[in-house]
Amino acid sequence: MPTVRAPSRPLVLVPARLGATRLPNKPLADIHGEPMIVHVWRRAMEAGVGPVVVATDSAEVADVVTKAGGQVAMTRADHPTGSDRICEALGAIDPDRDFNIVVNVQGDLPTLDPTVVRRSLTPLEDPDVDIATLVAEIVREEEKTAPSVVKMVGSEVSPGRFRCLYFTRATAPTGPGPLYHHIGLYAYRREALERFVKLPPSPLETREKLEQLRAIEAGMRIDAVKVDAVPLGVDTAEDLERARLMLIHVAEGVPS
Repeated sequence: MPTVRAPSRPLVLVPARLGATRLPNKPLADIHGEPMIVHVWRRAMEAGVGPVVVATDSAEVADVVTKAGGQVAMTRADHPTGSDRICEALGAIDPDRDFNIVVNVQGDLPTLDPTVVRRSLTPLEDPDVDIATLVAEIVREEEKTAPSVVKMVGSEVSPGRFRCLYFTRATAPTGPGPLYHHIGLYAYRREALERFVKLPPSPLETREKLEQLRAIEAGMRIDAVKVDAVPLGVDTAEDLERARLMLIHVAEGVPS
């Protein structure tokens, strides 16, 4: 008899902390009268895939999210990664394990297109996939060699979907053909997330400084879906100004 899979029950978690060094208090940065974390929460809500909870160690972040109508899970301050933070939040929010998929939306993506959150779930329709993520084709020549742009090396298993074989800051693969920019938004099976955070940092993860390589080295399968563009991640004051320009419609009262 065919295996009967439980229905998909996603929970969206947005990790947010104030300790960023390049842009202090980043989640609270003002974008047209609202903190950046509230913009991210709204984009995640607009995706409509499930409840959205901001996971934070900051009372200030919790306050602005709850005032906007959002839900918050308070977490420890000493988590080394966002994955660890959302795993703690998941256990606190859902001890009865009602949710079987966890979407990790980074808290510094205020211009995120809600449709890509929905698209990130599609690889998990395949029971062999542990983690799903997103990529976009690199079109700017300078990004092909930039170490800050993480490249996904993978095999296309169907149009616009890849089985990820490696992630690197180098220019890869060589030879003719497109290169793909990895977007750090993940959809995990709950069991995969819980396994992942218990694993020690792996050799390639440490060498490349890319957390997702821990899963690859442990034999976990990651698939990626191609989307049209990379959302702006806000890491610097210049990025913040770009986000404000991109979201000028918010200030003008135009629906996003």
